[in-house]
Amino acid sequence: MRLRVQAPTQLVFIISLVLAVIGILAAVTTVIVLPIAPFWWVAVAYVILALGCTIRGL
Repeated sequence: MRLRVQAPTQLVFIISLVLAVIGILAAVTTVIVLPIAPFWWVAVAYVILALGCTIRGL
């Protein structure tokens, strides 16, 4: 099985970027109070970006 990757759509990229920035800001500052740990925000952003690169039409 060959894995074919492609560039993610602009919407997927922006969503993952926003989630990653929220996670980084939550880790650096204490102003943002989120019920989820900052690590998980960044992890979810990376998973969304990886899915956007591997699944066609996403």
